[in-house]
Amino acid sequence: MATNCMSIQKSLGWCQGTPELPGVKRRIYYLAKSAIAAFPTLPRDANGRVTSAVLEGSFTLVADQKWKYIDILPDKSQLTSEAQGELPSQTQLNKLTAVHPGVGADASAAAAYINNSDNVFIVEDMKGNYRVLGNDKWSTKSTVAQDLGQGATGTTSTTISVEATDEVPAPFYKGTIETEDGDIDCSGE
Repeated sequence: MATNCMSIQKSLGWCQGTPELPGVKRRIYYLAKSAIAAFPTLPRDANGRVTSAVLEGSFTLVADQKWKYIDILPDKSQLTSEAQGELPSQTQLNKLTAVHPGVGADASAAAAYINNSDNVFIVEDMKGNYRVLGNDKWSTKSTVAQDLGQGATGTTSTTISVEATDEVPAPFYKGTIETEDGDIDCSGE
């Protein structure tokens, strides 16, 4: 029996005049992978190929764990994705630059934690879609830098840089985010 190698290709249209709002919203969520008991998955066909960029299911957290948040400056923060590797093993390198305005003791403590943990990050785009950086296949690299500003007119910042390999550009998440302040339903319904 022949293998259908074209089953996942689809047309990609765009209606002229449809707005595509750039940027990310002012709150991101993060959690160490060690606090996640089970990850949502990408749907696959019979050949193991990803058929959608929307994760199925929700994160299952270890007992008493909740997603933590970081408030960021949307105008200085960005989520990007680029191809890496070679055919037939190309993946996506998803990158997040998130700028938090504070440099106090809490920001410094968060920096130490993020620098030394393999984390997952969830970011909301300007259309209300939640996107994930980090998965159970590859390590997530996170680094944090602080700038205490310069002179009377400088600005302070804690900048979190994240690099996460995935099979698709920052997969969409429609599950639940269990936070300290209550659950967030990401399904958009």
